[in-house]
Amino acid sequence: MNSLIKATWTNAISRSFGKFASKKFPSLIQHGINKIYVKSMGVDLSNFHPSSHYATLNELFTRELLYERAVSKDPSIIISPADSLISELGCVKDTDALQIKGFKYSVKELLTKNISDENIEKVNSGKFINFYLSPKDYHRYHVPTDMRVTKVIHVPGLLYPVNFTYLKKIDSLFVKNERVVLECFDNTGRLFYMILVGALNVGKMTLSFEPSIETNIDASKLNVFEYDNVSLKKGDELGMFKMGSTVVMIFEKDFVELKSEAFKKVRFGEEIATKC
Repeated sequence: MNSLIKATWTNAISRSFGKFASKKFPSLIQHGINKIYVKSMGVDLSNFHPSSHYATLNELFTRELLYERAVSKDPSIIISPADSLISELGCVKDTDALQIKGFKYSVKELLTKNISDENIEKVNSGKFINFYLSPKDYHRYHVPTDMRVTKVIHVPGLLYPVNFTYLKKIDSLFVKNERVVLECFDNTGRLFYMILVGALNVGKMTLSFEPSIETNIDASKLNVFEYDNVSLKKGDELGMFKMGSTVVMIFEKDFVELKSEAFKKVRFGEEIATKC
């Protein structure tokens, strides 16, 4: 009970921080806030506007790239969806995956009962990869391969931090936290999931094609959206975190061969897997 109360407070803290980060302070004060954040977090702005350009802290968090990233046109190559650290990767075993070594979560629980048993079985023995976005990273996420989105599930939940300290002490953390689940198919009809996991101080997670999703607002209502015609191209912007968090990708069996390793820093656009 105490941990639940503590975790519920993280939702309130995140909403309060979101209000602060969205507030436009007088320019001199805002420039100071932005400069302190960049220096304390070690933010690299070499591909972005200088910190003084952003009118709020949220604008700095969700900054756009000034220059388009090169993305492979080879359809067999799957790219990293975000600038991030790979916190764990491997094979789904008995519908379990790792949030970090020694700490499991249930893929079936992560995806929820709104995913069919048939599709759960497809990803059993498939590959998974977890991308951790720290507060200093570029906070937008992108399409990893040409794909169709057939379903999105917004799952309300808690907002534990998703850093290594918490990943090593809270089992099934990804299942406990608020998240947005995308059911996707590549251009050959093979199945994979992208899961956007909320975290402390993540005021919102957004999707470019579904503006009605509002995260960290209602802690009780699960929403399911189904689509017939949402097709996205590799490299397209998919959405953004309003602070650091995690993207999980889970692939059906015999779909991909992973081309990266745990604790490796990757950038959006880099190869992380090839299709079998």
